[in-house]
Amino acid sequence: MKKGNQTSPMEFVFLGITEDTVWQGPLFGIFLVIYLITVSGNLGLITLIRINPRLHTPMYFFLTNLSFLDFCYSSVTVPKMLADFLSDHKVIGFSACVAQMSLFILFASTECYLLASMAYDRYVAICSPLLYSATVSLKICVLLVIACYVAGLINSMIVTTSTFLLDFCNSNIINSFFCDVPPLLALSCSDTNVCELLLFTSAGFIQMSSLSIIVVSYMFIIIAILKIRSTEGKRKAFSTCASHMTAVSLFYGTIIFMYLRPTSSYSLNQDRVVSVLYTVIIPMLNPIIYSLRNKEVKDTLYKVLTSGLTQN
Repeated sequence: MKKGNQTSPMEFVFLGITEDTVWQGPLFGIFLVIYLITVSGNLGLITLIRINPRLHTPMYFFLTNLSFLDFCYSSVTVPKMLADFLSDHKVIGFSACVAQMSLFILFASTECYLLASMAYDRYVAICSPLLYSATVSLKICVLLVIACYVAGLINSMIVTTSTFLLDFCNSNIINSFFCDVPPLLALSCSDTNVCELLLFTSAGFIQMSSLSIIVVSYMFIIIAILKIRSTEGKRKAFSTCASHMTAVSLFYGTIIFMYLRPTSSYSLNQDRVVSVLYTVIIPMLNPIIYSLRNKEVKDTLYKVLTSGLTQN
């Protein structure tokens, strides 16, 4: 305990996804399979892109970074959750909780801006194809990705610092399976109004600014596609954006629901279910979405599998 008259726990206890011990074993098996698919899918997609020179383009450069982020922010939460399924004491130290939250917010915030960068890439490719090579060069791509990480780091520092400057003397039991902001605010015995305002402002700026870039980009993309005369041309142009639009809808839908609403509407039990979507399910689905709708990725995977079978 620390901070003089105020107290903060040296460790927190997770309630986990469910408190029913009957479900601990089955859920461990389910989420272990999901996590293995997530790891193999995202790292496998990165490998496929790296081994095929034809995929060394800006779009796949961004996709490589998206897969890396999905792998990272899933790995920040899921291994601990799996370990807790097998333990009677779902405990995390104060410092480990700080690290888990800061890394999760870093990767999730970075992904917001990376998805916006991918939308800009598609906008240039469809609306200004003749200027694509000059406008979206490798140097520009690298600078955009670095900017995404810097923005994510700033947001992580603001939110994590403001959250852990609070005192947690009401309880040390977190109604979640990882150190997320809403359940931690519910534990605080400090005045959380300033922290909530800061969270809403910071998260709102990250999400709304990146989403605005995506919406504006797709407005121009849709206008450009409607001007294409041939049905095949429209279909091909739309197919290059379909995977990204699906990923954006899944990611932003859950993130906005979690963080851009008043705390009075929080239902921590409901939020545990929503948290599973964006920490566990979406990182697994993204490589599947991009692989199934991408002919070049499927062709590369087919060549790798057939060459492996031939050698055997």
